[in-house]
Amino acid sequence: MARYRDPLARAISRRTWLQASGLSLVGASASGWFAPWAAAQAADPQRKRHCILLWMSGGPSQLDTFDLKPEHANGGEFKPIATAAPGLQISEHLPKLAAHGNHLAVIRSLSTKEGDHGRGTYLMRTGYQPGGPVDYPTLGALVSKELGDEDAELPSFVSISPFRIFNPAAYSSGFLGPRYAPATVGASEQTAATGPDGFAQLKLDDLQLTPGVDAVRSASRLALWDSLEQGYLQGKVGESARAHELVYRRAVRLMRSQAASAFDLAQEPQAVREAYGRGRFGQGCLLARRLVERGVPFVEVTLGSGDGNAVGWDTHQDNFRAVKNLSSELDAGFSTLLTELAERGLLDSTTILWMGEFGRTPRINQQGGRDHFPNAWSAVLAGGGVRGGQAFGNTSADGMEVAAGEASAADLIATLCAAVGIDATKSNTSDLGRPIPIAEGQPIRDVLV
Repeated sequence: MARYRDPLARAISRRTWLQASGLSLVGASASGWFAPWAAAQAADPQRKRHCILLWMSGGPSQLDTFDLKPEHANGGEFKPIATAAPGLQISEHLPKLAAHGNHLAVIRSLSTKEGDHGRGTYLMRTGYQPGGPVDYPTLGALVSKELGDEDAELPSFVSISPFRIFNPAAYSSGFLGPRYAPATVGASEQTAATGPDGFAQLKLDDLQLTPGVDAVRSASRLALWDSLEQGYLQGKVGESARAHELVYRRAVRLMRSQAASAFDLAQEPQAVREAYGRGRFGQGCLLARRLVERGVPFVEVTLGSGDGNAVGWDTHQDNFRAVKNLSSELDAGFSTLLTELAERGLLDSTTILWMGEFGRTPRINQQGGRDHFPNAWSAVLAGGGVRGGQAFGNTSADGMEVAAGEASAADLIATLCAAVGIDATKSNTSDLGRPIPIAEGQPIRDVLV
């Protein structure tokens, strides 16, 4: 996989950039020049690949989103609607996403082994069963390690509104170490904030100056840190020491860089922000587009707890009201993300994966809810490397079991790797000295281009 130290310079010349934007270097703004840059990137057959994970915390109901059963009592209240892809139907509460049906590959035949939130989260985010001595890396760390550029000013892995309470280890870089840990934005276990403009505020965590510390004092502190760091590193040759220094220097570099403006959503037109939705998920999808546009290889956005939904997709009670509300946020954010990536020529180089930790029971319980169900459920792929406009596999008429095309968590991750051009059989060495493949599953060839 080609790696560019300066993707902007690779895509278009400095003169072309300035001519296209109509701006001087002093007055350049992001809105003027990223469209021609994106078009130039799209024309480059060796352009970098990107991945966006839309993580549905709590476990979304497949029967009320992408695998409806209108002819069965288990089907519940929602009706299916046609999509832009002939024969592919999804929930009536995802009408904007239905218009993008030709981009969607719905995998309706996932069958996994973990019905506990913490264990299921770990399995789906790492591809490996929890337990044992190995601390497996989360998916973003694995992908960004293969696609990232250590010289880039922006992080290679950004996690937006992560809900880590179920299992913090499922969000870590594991044995890959802090070098591949995510930069987090608006961790959803923190108090959600809405700005004076009515939009959810998403700020890069741990990158703001401490209140009361001005730029002069900050520079003095950083100089002291640098001196202490050099003393600490003397005589240390291990990976841990190098990773320690790299993480801090990257943070300092980003604090001082104009690249940090990528996180400023106020630069976007009001109409664009509205189209994505005012909540954390919608604004997170907009931020994901801005980051991918600037070369970040892996971004994840969470929809679930922390978005005004006390339990997220964990709908043991009042399932249909909750899923309808969540679907409205999902519909706006996911569909607008697809639209804008396509308009910028970036959809063919950006693979999107929608999933949670498991599905939900076909049988509706006495509280009008659905419980945990890993036996037969759905995930969705879209964008680069994906053959859209189809459903792969199917479940039985009652939704209780996979009828055809059974796929595991490892198969899904191997499929994502194939879509972004990563060899899933490649191994990383754990801290115990054991070679660990990125994924032990088999790609689902029917959904790959």
